[in-house]
Amino acid sequence: MKKDFISIQDFTPEELQSMLDLAIQLKKEYFSGGNPPLLKGKVLGMIFQKPSLRTRVSFDMAMRHLGGDALYLSPNEIGLGQRESIADVARVLSGYVHAIMARVFAHEHVLELARWASVPVINGLSDYDHPCQAMADALTILEKFGTLKGINVTFVGDGNNVCVSLMHIVTKLG
Repeated sequence: MKKDFISIQDFTPEELQSMLDLAIQLKKEYFSGGNPPLLKGKVLGMIFQKPSLRTRVSFDMAMRHLGGDALYLSPNEIGLGQRESIADVARVLSGYVHAIMARVFAHEHVLELARWASVPVINGLSDYDHPCQAMADALTILEKFGTLKGINVTFVGDGNNVCVSLMHIVTKLG
């Protein structure tokens, strides 16, 4: 069964903690000699409507560390929702890649990709949500303090997608 990663709200606290535990395990493996090729033969299609150095490098390197490949698709190559319909992009990519990561302007675009794709879709950022950033922030807190329970988190900045996702994850994980 296909499981998308669109929003922190879509997951139980147990599922989120399980993902964080896996991230800790994979990070330890990487720094002690490398990860097993868990994603050998797998390809992540990366749709970038909105460019980003950190998002592109982190997803690309994560795929390489786990034995897979990443395919970067620039805004000009796709024209998401303009030159090609989102439904068509989702269906075409689903025939070639094993998962899709999308960094988009409108949250509705990532929802529509997930609706039409037959492979998992990861929200790399939308105007509403930034769940990967929230997971990275939770991982940093966990590594620094050894727990997520009872930690006070303060966000200084705009009430944007990062703030929304951080509020969701701290609420879910105590």
